[in-house]
Amino acid sequence: MGNQIKKIIFAVLFSAGILLTLSCGSSQITPNYSAEDRFRQGKEKFRSGDYLEAISDFDVIKMQYPGSGVADSAQFYLGECHFQRGEYLLAAEEYQTLKRSMPASGLVPSAQYRIALCFYNLSPKSPLDQKYVTRAIDEFQTFIEYYPKEEQVPDAEAKIKELNNRIAQRLYETAGMYMTMEYYKSAAIYYNNVVEKYFDTPFAEPSLLGKVKALVSRKRYDDAKKDIEKFFDKYPNSSHKQEAQSLRDDINDHLKVKSAAIDVVIPEFPDETNA
Repeated sequence: MGNQIKKIIFAVLFSAGILLTLSCGSSQITPNYSAEDRFRQGKEKFRSGDYLEAISDFDVIKMQYPGSGVADSAQFYLGECHFQRGEYLLAAEEYQTLKRSMPASGLVPSAQYRIALCFYNLSPKSPLDQKYVTRAIDEFQTFIEYYPKEEQVPDAEAKIKELNNRIAQRLYETAGMYMTMEYYKSAAIYYNNVVEKYFDTPFAEPSLLGKVKALVSRKRYDDAKKDIEKFFDKYPNSSHKQEAQSLRDDINDHLKVKSAAIDVVIPEFPDETNA
């Protein structure tokens, strides 16, 4: 009788052990999600800020469901996850992948805009390496050229203006540094770069005046005369008008002296041999 009770207890414990094992194991089983289910799950994680987990879901779609209806969205959100994490180079590459592999996707315009934003966010706010600044300008211009009706176009135009101002400021400050060091030729080159390429920035006007000063310092009065007259033609109401007039007077004085020296007639002396 005692042995039979022991057998019953053993059977009950064994059955309970099997149920517990099955219960624990079932929690580790990954559901057989469709691409759409996987995308919804990844989107929920993205919205909650769990970007690394969301990347895992979007990567599964990218690898296992490349032809699904949500493949382009998953690819776009891979870029979005990296963008939100501040991993702008990785984000740009994911957006580029969408453009290359799914050029017919309706998300391509947004991807192009986000690529430009990636390089905009990478561009330094101080006078450091400007390669990301010029890359951002190129990407924004590409966006405007190919997708002129997108709602982000005004923002892209504003950011191009901001970045151009940033480059012009750096060139202007570099020119000023060369002036301080008395490297007037280099200063004139930098000032001229602003005048020619960034003429619609606030730094064009002082750069033209700076170029005139550099030319005067090099005693290039003829060239300085042309540029100071250009300054008055282009900026008749300039706040630097008094300074410009002083420069103009100085240039004219030097040119008068030069002209007078040329006009001096050397007197002829009689030929003493015939005296």
